Amino acid sequence: MKFTESTLSGVWVIEPAIFGDHRGWFMETYSERIFKEHGINLNFLQDNQSFSEAKGTLRGLHFQLNPKAQSKLVRCTQGSIFDVAVDLRKGSPNYGKWFGIELSAENKKQLLIPKGFAHGFMTLVENVEVQYKVDELYAPDCDGGILWNDPFIGIKWPIDVVPVLSAKDEHAPLLKDSHLNFVY
Repeated sequence: MKFTESTLSGVWVIEPAIFGDHRGWFMETYSERIFKEHGINLNFLQDNQSFSEAKGTLRGLHFQLNPKAQSKLVRCTQGSIFDVAVDLRKGSPNYGKWFGIELSAENKKQLLIPKGFAHGFMTLVENVEVQYKVDELYAPDCDGGILWNDPFIGIKWPIDVVPVLSAKDEHAPLLKDSHLNFVY
């Protein structure tokens, strides 16, 4: 696996080694040993999967507050997405800044998003499946979100469409109106 730290400290792009032959290919998407060798010590507790039918579906920006904050290891297993992490840690030099990357079934890249960051993605094609591991179980009382097009954050989403949103995401608060408990 190749680990490349993004412009946001703690957010990693991970490229699995792919081994192919006449039958197809094989890859490891997670290895506790290899992650620990890179200083990443996580205990994943749950795997999640989503399917989005329409191109331009936007999910996010989501997070869980402390004490149930989640780290996520995200990958796209069908189609492609523009995946985004936003630093929500008060006192961080990157507070409110974002990092985005295309994850696809073809490029097999993954994005590791640590606690204290919001996560969101936009589908770039129809019929997209996304899978991700989390190191904390879902806790509805700690569930939070930031508006996907908050002007302070200024995410440059790659396709100019009116996104397909859930009611929750459509009415999420701006970062300045959010009650966060993440500290750098």
